[in-house]
Amino acid sequence: MTKRCEWCGDDPLYVAYHDSEWGVPVRDDPTLFEFLILEGAQAGLSWITILRKRENYRRLFDHFDVEKIARYTDKKLDQILQDPGIVRNRLKVYGTRKNAIAFLAIQEQMGSFSDYIWGFVDGTPIQNRRKSIRDVPPMSPVSDKLSKDMKKRGFTFVGSTILYAHMQATGMVNDHTTDCFRHKECAELSTSA
Repeated sequence: MTKRCEWCGDDPLYVAYHDSEWGVPVRDDPTLFEFLILEGAQAGLSWITILRKRENYRRLFDHFDVEKIARYTDKKLDQILQDPGIVRNRLKVYGTRKNAIAFLAIQEQMGSFSDYIWGFVDGTPIQNRRKSIRDVPPMSPVSDKLSKDMKKRGFTFVGSTILYAHMQATGMVNDHTTDCFRHKECAELSTSA
């Protein structure tokens, strides 16, 4: 039997996400933006809730096209808020536009959001060796620093815990437990990232 991180349980959607996405280094801006928005939407909820709504988010937010989202009107955001297929939290939905604007500003200033965010780990994924899910912290000094910087740049829903989850999801940190088959695989991916 394949050993996985215990947090993913046996839900097929969660298992597929764990096995193919979580911890894989992501360096393309569109995917980094999608995860940033989804992690913010998760605040106060479980990740499986967001995974189940992911396709609705993609549909409603133009497949996370950052330039389109930055131009959304209040009317458009209010229409999105009516759709039960997402988390209908006004601050989170309106925060998507705010984050798109801040995201574009970073791209303008630094060439890419990827260069910006990966700079916080010197471009190389942090390889942790956690034996148990209980050993995984909710945040880190790097996510604290990143959160502080992103808030200064106008982002919202970018607390340290949210950003640590973003770092885990996008492979900036390998927090697969050492007994999980993906720990070694993600560590090997990071050497070629």
